[in-house]
Amino acid sequence: MPFNSIFAWVMKKRIHQIDLFRKYPFEVQEEVFNRFLEFGAQTEYGKKFDFCSLSTYESFKEKIPLQEYEDVKPWVDRLMAGEQGLLWPMDTKWFAKSSGTTSSRSKLIPVTKESLMDCHYKGGKDLLAMYYHNHPNGRLYSGKHLAVGGSAEINHLSEDSYFGDLSAIIVKNLPWWAEIRRVPTKEITLMSEWVDKIDRMAESTATQDVHSIAGVPSWTMVLANRVLEITGKSNLKEVWPNLELFMHGGVNFDPYRAQFKELIPDNSMNYIEAYNASEGFFGIQDLADSNDMLLMLDYGIFYEFIPMSSYKGKGSTEICSIENVEVGVNYALVITTNGGLWRYILGDTIKFTSTIPYRFKVTGRVKSFINAFGEELIVENAECAIAQACNATNAVVRDFTASPIFMDGKSKGAHEWCIEFVHYPKDINRFSRILDEVLRKVNSDYDAKRYKDMVLQFPKINTVENGTLDTWLESIGRLGGQNKVPRLSNDRQIVEQILLVISKNVVI
Repeated sequence: MPFNSIFAWVMKKRIHQIDLFRKYPFEVQEEVFNRFLEFGAQTEYGKKFDFCSLSTYESFKEKIPLQEYEDVKPWVDRLMAGEQGLLWPMDTKWFAKSSGTTSSRSKLIPVTKESLMDCHYKGGKDLLAMYYHNHPNGRLYSGKHLAVGGSAEINHLSEDSYFGDLSAIIVKNLPWWAEIRRVPTKEITLMSEWVDKIDRMAESTATQDVHSIAGVPSWTMVLANRVLEITGKSNLKEVWPNLELFMHGGVNFDPYRAQFKELIPDNSMNYIEAYNASEGFFGIQDLADSNDMLLMLDYGIFYEFIPMSSYKGKGSTEICSIENVEVGVNYALVITTNGGLWRYILGDTIKFTSTIPYRFKVTGRVKSFINAFGEELIVENAECAIAQACNATNAVVRDFTASPIFMDGKSKGAHEWCIEFVHYPKDINRFSRILDEVLRKVNSDYDAKRYKDMVLQFPKINTVENGTLDTWLESIGRLGGQNKVPRLSNDRQIVEQILLVISKNVVI
């Protein structure tokens, strides 16, 4: 039997288990919760908060506080110094470096063997299982898998303890069945200098038989264009004729969809979204005809949800488990994980599109929004408007960010956008009008503030040269595949820095 067929058979065996948590979500989450009470009681953290006295979710909510990264950091510092048994009963020797999108400071997220094997790797295997389930004739394992994910060198704390980007930790510990088909080599994958790295990746993979690609859309586009430059080909199917799947995550794919159709002009090409963060692997697009993601309930993660309508950070009191979530409500995600995070406010927001089974969309960040005038503009609104404006004007956006223009007593407020185009719209004024019209359509609060320009004036659009936003990321030391330009900010710091880079080409 061909190896690809054996691999597909092994992957599809997992579908039965996925079906179980689709049918019995409460029971699966209750099992995860009870296991956490047992594990937590064995840790210093659990002793501090008397886990032995906990038996129900209500008592867990009452006694265990919500946490943000600053609450976790002192524990992480001790773990990095070599102490063990603090947050998780088993050893914690790896730490994923995550800059986040709302803070310039790096976060170091604990990664245990359990979280790596039972969450991150399990998510990767499940994505392949779902793909083969939906595409029985898939031939991914007949060729090579190109990983474009953000990565950096490993920083050793001791002989067996280190930190780096999650992708670096994953690559360093990949199981044999994944490593033998992955390109490029570890040496290239773990490079930290991105300009040289893109060149090396392009040169080393252009002659390979690539069947699948995984990566953040923006960096994948950069690599793809470099591959086309090197080979002189017009699209990726000419370079990799057997390419059949792009696995993406990190940002909304809609603004990039048109560009990928140009890069890969093949209607048989498949796209799957996954939601994998440093803190855990949370969701996978499980249906071929829908972009919604299935919430993965048996990865050693216990989920809680805070309605954004009552969100107060660690002071939030309206919190529920999966049993009480509602379709269409915007929630802040709270996680307890087999990496040793306890009631941790992740910072992302999601909205359920179904509860039978639990499918959702990522809508943004708890701090990535504009609400300077009561407009409550979230990332989901912005990405929807950008996508529709692109479709209507034959434009392709590589990246963007927006901030408020505050009232100064003489003029009214507005939103200022910095947009980097791959293909400029034929009419930038029409693009701007459609952007504004869609925002008014999808967000009633924005529409109310825009009524007769009473509070918000027409948005100001800055078109920036290709590479500008990467230059800004590099200027603040955050250029790399795991770092993203914040879509929305409630102050002007980021836009002002970008405008300064444009005007003076200075390092922030």
